Amino acid sequence: MSIKRGNVVSHAGAIEWGVGKVVEVTALKATIQFSDGIIRKIASSHYATLHPADPASFVLILDSNPVEKVRTTPKRLKKVKQPEVLSLSEEI
Repeated sequence: MSIKRGNVVSHAGAIEWGVGKVVEVTALKATIQFSDGIIRKIASSHYATLHPADPASFVLILDSNPVEKVRTTPKRLKKVKQPEVLSLSEEI
């Protein structure tokens, strides 16, 4: 399937997302606003899981209390190099 901005699609592996409207397409991914209110980025390697849908079936359900995505993996902490401290016996 050719993915273009404005297409209405459904994801075969995630029916619960509902129908989505393609809002941006790059060489590597498509950004799709799904009916459940979440914008998802689908890699071009997974375009085969997207199927055309009836444009009239796209209805954006806006939740009055948007859910913030919860990070499942902790952020990596940046390692800070400690300055090397020489003892008095090593300086001489």
